[in-house]
Amino acid sequence: MMDQAPRDAAYSSKPLNIVADENIPGLEDWFGDLGNITRLPGRTMTREQLRDADVLLVRSVTPVNENLLRDTPVRFVGSCTIGTDHLDTVWLEQRGVAWSAAPGCNANSVVEYVFCALAALDIDWRDRTFGIVGCGNVGGLLQTRLHQLGLSVVVYDPWLPDNPDAATLETVLKQQIVCLHAPLVKAEPHPSLHMLDTAMLDKLADDAVLISAGRGAVIDNNALLARLQRNPAFTAVLDVWENEPDINLSLLEQVDLASPHIAGYSHDGKLAGTRMIREALDRSPGLRPVSASHKDPASETKVISTEQSGFAAIRDLLLQMYNPRDDDRRLRAAADAHKQGGLPMAEAFDLLRKQYPKRLEFSHFRASTSQLDKSTRQQLTALGLQCS
Repeated sequence: MMDQAPRDAAYSSKPLNIVADENIPGLEDWFGDLGNITRLPGRTMTREQLRDADVLLVRSVTPVNENLLRDTPVRFVGSCTIGTDHLDTVWLEQRGVAWSAAPGCNANSVVEYVFCALAALDIDWRDRTFGIVGCGNVGGLLQTRLHQLGLSVVVYDPWLPDNPDAATLETVLKQQIVCLHAPLVKAEPHPSLHMLDTAMLDKLADDAVLISAGRGAVIDNNALLARLQRNPAFTAVLDVWENEPDINLSLLEQVDLASPHIAGYSHDGKLAGTRMIREALDRSPGLRPVSASHKDPASETKVISTEQSGFAAIRDLLLQMYNPRDDDRRLRAAADAHKQGGLPMAEAFDLLRKQYPKRLEFSHFRASTSQLDKSTRQQLTALGLQCS
């Protein structure tokens, strides 16, 4: 459970020392009123760097456990991401360290990534069936969006057996488009590590589309590579990978669309994560109430248009807002540079995430759609685009 209260520490009136992943946006806006902020690379944080820290703010690349926090004064850990598999929550609770993640902060961003990936592949999803593996914040929102679009969907999530679209994993994998949004769980009763192994991958149809935007190790990447080498007709979209950031370059060569774990990297989603962790920190016992003027992202509206009709119009407008091919191109260019003696792939992967361009969600765009038929306008509205 999140937002656990610390048993043996209280925040005093003195300024807090906050250590944060350098890639968390909006830190000064949301935490600057509390004290001093030190930004560090998240993947290489050390215990020595936390010797004076009261608060630790991370993203998913920082394993937070006894090895990192032992003998430090840290009493609150906030992960500005949706997952918690990088947090040793049992140890944190045993030590009385409050913690929180930001579930759902980037769910809309990931859902938009799914539709833009399909658009980039020129796949008209309006006559396809969908299967979702993992129906939490992201998968649940995708399920809702698909229903709003009037599409057929089944879901597999053993933690949510009462889901109205619940089906077996085998049934879900038989759908034409399969989207993976399961968290990485290694323990019983429902482990997800290598949930899609050789046997399960073989249940996918040759003309299926597999989109993985949850956790990389939910798929056995070696098994996926073997499947793609055996049958290149199978379409794979990977945003998440095993052994990040040192990803399998042979697998990168085989997938149809690749990105460096940025499906949830919309500007809106990242700022929402920062805000949610500040709110969790404010709820922690012992922290004095603070009346601060926090800043949300400025409201931006961009006008886009298309001369296409039907699905071609939808595809055109989506790719104007966000084209995953740009991320694919940058990731492959980094891999090529690495092979020619450039940066180690792990460093290049992290650099792509650190330097990721500002990506706004669909709600920031307004499309002139008066020339489009009613059905197309309704579909664009269901996707979250403003239409006029």
